[in-house]
Amino acid sequence: MGQGIIAGSEVSGLLPVVERYPLCITPYYLELAKTADRTDPILRQCLPNTREMAPGGAPDPFAEDDSTGVPGLVQRYPDRALVMTTSACAVACRHCTRKNLLGPDRHMAGREGWQTVCRALRDRRQVREVILSGGDPLLLETAELDRMLGDLHAIPHIEVVRIGTRVPVVLPMRIDDGLADMLARHRPLWVNTQFNHPSEITADSTAACEQLISRGIPVSNQAVLLRGVNDDVDTLRALCNSLQRNMIRPYYVFQCDPVMGTEHFHAELGKGQELNEALRCSVGGLSMPRFVADVPGTGGKTPLAALTAKGEPS
Repeated sequence: MGQGIIAGSEVSGLLPVVERYPLCITPYYLELAKTADRTDPILRQCLPNTREMAPGGAPDPFAEDDSTGVPGLVQRYPDRALVMTTSACAVACRHCTRKNLLGPDRHMAGREGWQTVCRALRDRRQVREVILSGGDPLLLETAELDRMLGDLHAIPHIEVVRIGTRVPVVLPMRIDDGLADMLARHRPLWVNTQFNHPSEITADSTAACEQLISRGIPVSNQAVLLRGVNDDVDTLRALCNSLQRNMIRPYYVFQCDPVMGTEHFHAELGKGQELNEALRCSVGGLSMPRFVADVPGTGGKTPLAALTAKGEPS
């Protein structure tokens, strides 16, 4: 698996795509594809597509770039702040909300840059929760992440740290005893990951999540509704029930963000609301996620039902 997926005749047409949006896939994740057909839900998430170059969307719809004047620090809500810890990802997801922001020059500038972020957080006394994001924080060295978490918990008004990561899905072997033990020392700590399709739930990925769950670290899932990947009720039902069975909370299903280069993944709002209702009628409450959209210029996540009721465009 993994050979012959992109024909030689296609390569030249895809070069401008990967020059703009780099290609990065772990062997583990690539092997999850059941077929070399590029419509496979795994391959659709990680292989380049010329439709990524189509017009539409915004490079930074949530104005994250330099939103605070502190490199790497994003604050959209009074009580929460996000730190972009690294530009590195194990897999460059083609639907990524930050695909126009991340790059080789987009990273925390070592110890000095991190201390600048910490000073800014100390001054923002309303902030009670910090989300470590990126890129993927779990690709940092264990010792470096240990130090960063310790620095955050030393700030009196920071009560909770959350880590956003796709490592359990695309590189589960990274979550070993050493990493899990270190993270457990920094509770209260929450981990949000992103399983989008039942094929991603494997013995390896569930074992990685169990490393965290067994140490008292809650793991929640924030799926993205992706056209051609999971935009049917049978797939979502299988995904959410499998998550629940493995003690991973089905938390959100996000409408794909209005980001430049992701238009071909977008499902209409009406489709999302239809799936919301169909899933609600076919799974138990603990398997039921919240269907929401992150709308530029608004505070908090907006339920799809509220958007469709107002007639918002898809």
